[in-house]
Amino acid sequence: MTVDAAPKPFLDHFDDPAKVAAYAEGPRRFVPGLDALHRMTGVLLAEHAPPQARVLVLGAGGGLELKALAEAQPGWTFVGVDPAPAMLDLAARTLGPLATRVEFVRGYIEDAPPGPFDAAVCLLTLHFLDAAERRRTAADIRARLRPGAPFVAAHSSFPQAPRERDRWLARYAAYAVASGADPEAAAGAQAAVGSSLDLFDPETDAAILRDAGFADVTPFFAAFTWRGWVAYA
Repeated sequence: MTVDAAPKPFLDHFDDPAKVAAYAEGPRRFVPGLDALHRMTGVLLAEHAPPQARVLVLGAGGGLELKALAEAQPGWTFVGVDPAPAMLDLAARTLGPLATRVEFVRGYIEDAPPGPFDAAVCLLTLHFLDAAERRRTAADIRARLRPGAPFVAAHSSFPQAPRERDRWLARYAAYAVASGADPEAAAGAQAAVGSSLDLFDPETDAAILRDAGFADVTPFFAAFTWRGWVAYA
């Protein structure tokens, strides 16, 4: 997928100045345990990545995970890839002086350097892709990793049987409201997620990572409608 060929609604959301300005508030209201997810991601990567690791971060716009990882590991450098220029600008502002350790790339995984990287991360991103594109993207990440390098992915993933799906989507919105989100905005987010994203159950998402060539795909994070896995190239 190229930047110009990306689905327009996907990019429009992340190029809206008001939405970009308020981005940092959104993930923490809609993703339970986001800061803990970032810390766990750093711990899992550090099990195998060296002190001077080069880390690929796909969907790096906003810079929240980049900042958490850079603060936790002062010797790591990063390549942050995202299709939305406004979100990359926000990432640079979020990082402040830490941005000198990040190479920012506008685009998708095929626009990233070939590596090899010592680790990779893709948080809150793969749910924007259908199954085939998700599998291809994961395979392209794996192709850029050293053998045995860790990969952490986390995104929306929950039971998809109709009655269960609706229950979990309602919980997604209810958690956001309980965390301070405007009820109307939370309801709009619930409707958008339910109608526009390609969502799968956790078993299917894990299978996609295995089909992409990753080994030892292991779940480590579960919080309402969100799941996270660590796997190895």
